[in-house]
Amino acid sequence: MEVKHKKAPSKLHLRKGDMVKVISGNAKGESGVIKKVLVEKLRATVEGVNMITKHVKPNAQNPQGSIEKLEGAIHISNLMVVDPKTGEATRTGRKANDKGKLQRFSKKTGEFL
Repeated sequence: MEVKHKKAPSKLHLRKGDMVKVISGNAKGESGVIKKVLVEKLRATVEGVNMITKHVKPNAQNPQGSIEKLEGAIHISNLMVVDPKTGEATRTGRKANDKGKLQRFSKKTGEFL
């Protein structure tokens, strides 16, 4: 039986470099900057949030092997963009700027992000 995956939307409400707050899950309440967005999986890695432990096998460069702490990916539905003006989590929308190009804006303050 084949598993059907939901198709990723053409545009996400998050981008690399955005300051975000985690709104649900184990890391609820934490915030950080997005390091990477995995569009196909609808997930993002956030700096310092959802830390996981990875065991690295010994190799030529690292003969001992090691245990590393890395950021795990979080589903984008559990993240909200932080408004740079107020510092609070906000929903985002899209509207045309003065040049007619669609741009993200904060629904709390109405300011472009």
